[in-house]
Amino acid sequence: MKITVCIGSSCHIKGSRQVVEELQRLIKENELGEKVELGGTFCMGKCQQGVCVTVDEAFYSVTPETVTDFFKNEVLAKV
Repeated sequence: MKITVCIGSSCHIKGSRQVVEELQRLIKENELGEKVELGGTFCMGKCQQGVCVTVDEAFYSVTPETVTDFFKNEVLAKV
C-alpha cells in the first residue's frame, strides 16, 4: 500500500507536516513498515480540500485532527 501526502504550500499551511508525522507514528506503532510506503508529493491540484492524501490512487482530504480515524478506516482496515 502506498500513501502519498501533499507537502505543497497550501497543504503545509493546513497541517501536512503534522499529518505526515502522525502517519509515521501510526505505521511504526502498528508495525506496518513492510506493508505501507509513505511518501510526499507537491500539489495534487485540490488545494481547497485540506491536506491532500492518496492511498493507492484513491483521494482523501485529511486534517491533523482526522488523521487517526483516517488511518484506522482507510489503512488498517485494508492492510
